[in-house]
Amino acid sequence: MAIAAPQPRVLADVVPRTWVRQLVLVVGGAAFVGISAQIAIPLPFTPVPLTLQTFAVLLTGAALGSMRGALAMVVYAAVGMAGVPWFAQGSSGYAAPSFGYILGFVVAAFIVGRIAEGGATRSPARTAGLMVVGNLVIYAIGVTWLKFALGVDVGTAIALGLTPFLIGDAIKIAAAAGLLPLTWRGLRKAGLTD
Repeated sequence: MAIAAPQPRVLADVVPRTWVRQLVLVVGGAAFVGISAQIAIPLPFTPVPLTLQTFAVLLTGAALGSMRGALAMVVYAAVGMAGVPWFAQGSSGYAAPSFGYILGFVVAAFIVGRIAEGGATRSPARTAGLMVVGNLVIYAIGVTWLKFALGVDVGTAIALGLTPFLIGDAIKIAAAAGLLPLTWRGLRKAGLTD
């Protein structure tokens, strides 16, 4: 009787597990978010710019899984806090009113990765639901930080740190809902997974 290899739970599991490859995946995830942060549109009415960061964070968490995804965001946060200007708009440090979103990235990547490990990225509907959960986590932490950093009430914090981004998030969720299941189909066709 042949012993079958375990099926990949997330996309990164398709890559053989050596410590070097795992390190490359984690650092690559952090770099992906850092690069995505540079695609930023400042909005004059809020200290939070429109970026592709949340898209990159959620894709990273979903593709790498809970531990690698969270580690990638810890690397991203630690390197930026150490002074590398790869947060949104080339910023670094932790004094910005939007730093709470970066903390939210760590938690969201872990939660999204954990849910993805259960197969949630294999269908468009489940992927969309997964991305909504990830966005909610990011906003819960980011808007709370913003509220205290600016000394505003909850309604103002939501108006500054959540409402302006909902349309963009819907587009990002739709893109992820198409991209991740399509990637799984491609891997299946290539014979890399069942």
